[in-house]
Amino acid sequence: MIAGFLERRFALSERGTTPARETLAGLTTFLAAAYLIVVIPSLLSSGGMDRAAVTAGVILVMAIGSLAMAFYANLPFIVGPGIGGSAILGITLAQIEGVPWQTGLGIAAFSGIAFIILTLTGARGMVVRIIPPQIKLGLGASIGLFIAMLGCRDAGLVSVDVARHALKLGDFGQPGPVCALIGLAVAIALQARRVPGAVLAGIIVAALVGVPLGLTRFDGVFSLPHSPAPVTGKVDMLGAISLVALPYMFTFFASEFFSTLGTTLAIGGKAGLTDTEGNLPQIERPFLIDSLAATLGPLVGVPGGTALVESAAGVEAGGRTGMTPMVAAILFAATLLAMPLAMAIPREATAPALILIGIAMMGTIRQAPGEDTISLFAPIAMMLLTLISNSFGTGIAGGLLVHVLVEVLAGRWRQIPVGLFVLSLPLGYYFYTAATLH
Repeated sequence: MIAGFLERRFALSERGTTPARETLAGLTTFLAAAYLIVVIPSLLSSGGMDRAAVTAGVILVMAIGSLAMAFYANLPFIVGPGIGGSAILGITLAQIEGVPWQTGLGIAAFSGIAFIILTLTGARGMVVRIIPPQIKLGLGASIGLFIAMLGCRDAGLVSVDVARHALKLGDFGQPGPVCALIGLAVAIALQARRVPGAVLAGIIVAALVGVPLGLTRFDGVFSLPHSPAPVTGKVDMLGAISLVALPYMFTFFASEFFSTLGTTLAIGGKAGLTDTEGNLPQIERPFLIDSLAATLGPLVGVPGGTALVESAAGVEAGGRTGMTPMVAAILFAATLLAMPLAMAIPREATAPALILIGIAMMGTIRQAPGEDTISLFAPIAMMLLTLISNSFGTGIAGGLLVHVLVEVLAGRWRQIPVGLFVLSLPLGYYFYTAATLH
């Protein structure tokens, strides 16, 4: 009976798969993405959010979002909050810019609403045309640089030299760097051999190493599910309506939009689900799921969900249908009973995941069109501005402005979409205020 239901619901035979293969793919996907249950709450708690409540919220979004993708879109993609949006909310907005996390959730919610509008009106193509390819790829690279540097700081591999106003190497003899480097070595060794859950294994090993070093303190393994109430429904929509919030709103939106587009097409193609032109049939379905997750996620207390690139691990294991995220969703929900174990893991143990994911995201810059300095100037400038300002909002604002200025100076102003000129006005004002106030 169960086999018949799965066959009818997910069209397993039509896509050349079986319940056993989809179950293995779901387990593989879960192992590949389980580190997010630790990393994302760590990032958000840095901004003042209740870590236990956020952990519960992250798990709920991943479980519900993945189930929606399974039964509505019937695609092998899991849904959950991304590291990029979590770093922007917990670090850039809350810590660096001093924006309350409630307002940060409001900014994320507005970006999700914009995503829903564009999805329902079919305006996705217009946005894709407005944003230059270099900027799209530069967004991922800039977030990657920011995340990798954040991981190095959490690990104690780098510190701030106050006297020289510069970064310097940390003390590698301290427990933090030792713990992080061992976890990083394990993750790299396993990832190079394509072992599922390599990043999670690195976190687990680092956490175990942290026990004798005094970094990891366990208060049990199982407990009743923690309530997400401390962060649920705390969205400050009114506070998010400001000019300062505009670049961050765009950042959340761009991260969700382009991540979904790239993930669905790239992984869908790997699974053999795209047509001869590389398009995914009924792509509006995963887009609608992601747009709803991006809007409703902040209401739960976490950045909006999106199709996660970790879905590639399940596809590589044979996942072809929505049964893959269904199995992963069940496993995610089960982790609600093991929250004490997740909360015991120190930030030094999650740092290797940030470093690895950040470096992987930086690799998108290699796909930037053009080999001349002019074409690469804007995305490289975006990365540098992100690093120098320690703020991704400032980096994206400056990167878009640099692109417009460079194209005008190069005599290619006719190639710039009118919408990008219009967007440059408020972003220019934000960049000016950011530069003069810091």
